[in-house]
This record gives sequence, structure tokens and C-alpha cells, in this order.
Amino acid sequence: MSNKLRLCQVASVKDGEPVAVYQEKMPALAVYNVDGEVFVTDNLCTHGNAMLTDGYQDGTIIECPFHGGSFDIATGAAKAFPCQIPIKTYPVTIEDGWVCIDQPKESA
Repeated sequence: MSNKLRLCQVASVKDGEPVAVYQEKMPALAVYNVDGEVFVTDNLCTHGNAMLTDGYQDGTIIECPFHGGSFDIATGAAKAFPCQIPIKTYPVTIEDGWVCIDQPKESA
């Protein structure tokens, strides 16, 4: 059975207003609300050194604040140039009102 990482309370993530989350031993994460469904991705743009939570969310698309490239929040796919490398996405579970993801396995 895997351990879950609690990222933030579901109520703190408003539709269209992504939330930055920092966890020990994890990359910076972004939590999104899209029409009531919660998603989690890495927060760092794969094209430049920019936090996606500083960008603009339009439905299922997050636009990087540096060069206007964008990603699909649900799949991580790059959607607009200059972004070409997808961002990592994480399966989300909601437990007791908290957004959770699986804790990564420790290296042996």
C-alpha cells in the first residue's frame, strides 16, 4: 500500500487559479481546479525556468508566463510553441478534503 502526500485542501484551489505546492523531495507542483475536477502537474515549464502557477489558466490549458507556450493540464501535453516537452502529471486522490498524490518510492 502506498503512502499519500497531502498537498493542499481542495477548498483552497479555485477554478482557474492554480496553486503552487512545495513538498520535500518533490519538484515544485501545481494544483488545478478545472470545472470541479482537480489535477496536479509539475510546476516548472519544460521550456524555460518559469513557474506555471504564475501563468494564465484557461480551462484545461495552462500558459507559461515567459514565452506564451502552453500545456494541457490533464495530460501534460505541450499545446503551443515554444513548449515541446510535456510536463509530468500525477494521479490525484481526494482524502478527507485534501488533494493527495502517491508518495514516490525511495531509491534503494
